[in-house]
Amino acid sequence: MVFSSPLFIFIFLAITLVLYYVFPKRAYRNCVLLIVSLIFYGWGEPMFVVLMVFSILMNYAAGLLVDRFRERRGATRAVLIVCIVINLLLLAVFKYAGLFVDTLKSIFQFMASVKTPEIPLPIGISFYTFQAMSYVIDVYRAETRVQKNPAYFGAYVSLFPQLIAGPIVRYRDVAEQIDNRKETLDMFVSGIKQFTAGLAKKVLIANQLAALWDVLKTGSATNGIIGSWVGIIAFSLQIYFDFSGYSDMAIGLGKMFGFEFLKNFDYPYISKSISEFWRRWHISLGTWFKEYVYIPLGGNRKKLPRSLINLFIVWGLTGFWHGASWNFLLWGLYFGILIILEKLFLGKWLEKLPRALSNLYMLILVVLGWALFDFTDMRELGPFLASMFTFGKAGFVSHSTLVYIVAYLPVLIVAMIGSTPTVKRLHDSLIVKKGWEWLDFALIAIALVLCTASLVSSGYNPFIYFRF
Repeated sequence: MVFSSPLFIFIFLAITLVLYYVFPKRAYRNCVLLIVSLIFYGWGEPMFVVLMVFSILMNYAAGLLVDRFRERRGATRAVLIVCIVINLLLLAVFKYAGLFVDTLKSIFQFMASVKTPEIPLPIGISFYTFQAMSYVIDVYRAETRVQKNPAYFGAYVSLFPQLIAGPIVRYRDVAEQIDNRKETLDMFVSGIKQFTAGLAKKVLIANQLAALWDVLKTGSATNGIIGSWVGIIAFSLQIYFDFSGYSDMAIGLGKMFGFEFLKNFDYPYISKSISEFWRRWHISLGTWFKEYVYIPLGGNRKKLPRSLINLFIVWGLTGFWHGASWNFLLWGLYFGILIILEKLFLGKWLEKLPRALSNLYMLILVVLGWALFDFTDMRELGPFLASMFTFGKAGFVSHSTLVYIVAYLPVLIVAMIGSTPTVKRLHDSLIVKKGWEWLDFALIAIALVLCTASLVSSGYNPFIYFRF
């Protein structure tokens, strides 16, 4: 079951909201959220609910033990280490086992006969594992209080709005809301608006761009330079509207149940540097690695060489977190190197450039990075990059490719404008004017009708970040 499906919107969500608000007490409502979240997670693969429950109980117990033995530093540290190791082992086995075995087989001939394990990837395991670890680490650091109610903690880890594709919600950011949140009508209405906006991003924009990218990606040899650039730009916009759309839906759903999740995207494509781009893109992931990896390694408190090494490690891990393929590690290191260069000298140069030029610098490098991100087979990446910079048989663009691009030009233009704050500023300026109160309700109604029509006529369309 996915957010962008009629089954979720008109049946699962409707029933969940009714059940949630039927019960007046917080304890009952948290239990409802825990139960429906486990049902939601187990809809496609019931066996993975067992893994989820194990993760909940193991991290819950670790939090209790850390709190109980707080005065015994050695004991609490041992509990923390064991907890982190178990979490990372689960992630390694379910997400990376096949990659590690295949890599060893390619290096050592005597392992050629070893069968590569085919372990299904539990959806969202990277997200909820990081959430659970952040809780235990924060309890260890005394930055949040221990949660003694297992149902409350289970609701936090399994909360279905952001369970399978983020944002990564740290426990300390929602601890008070887990225990004492207050649902209001204004919050609920705001949640509907944000959920619908996210749904429209996914269904009306990202899905259309995905169709364009699928064609231009496979036909790169005959696209021409323009065709290849338009293709990777389409993917760059697709992944933004897909992932930010999911985040908006998750944040909107959270509001319907009284939760305020932090923003996960802040118009990253208007950035003037790679460093700024990553302060605006997938904010919750960047915050997690900063808080739980970069700062513990010493951050920028050490001398410059050590600080640069810390950045390199963090960006290698950030890339590898995204998937069980070496291209993700290279993608992370690619951005790590760019950020290091900006930290050393490039950042000062960029500050002196006109905004348009610094933005163009960022866009070109980010778009090239998305090519590295999407091609898990490196043998396909080389020819595609070559098609972006060299004239093939098609020259600038082939006739068939041009016809296809023109057909998708309206959605490309809408996506480019929508990736900037322009539309939001226009909306905000109109909504405060007298007589324009109806605008939001009209937009919600139109978006729901269009999205529903599109969903009914299309097949399964999962979010890109379900892979991670």
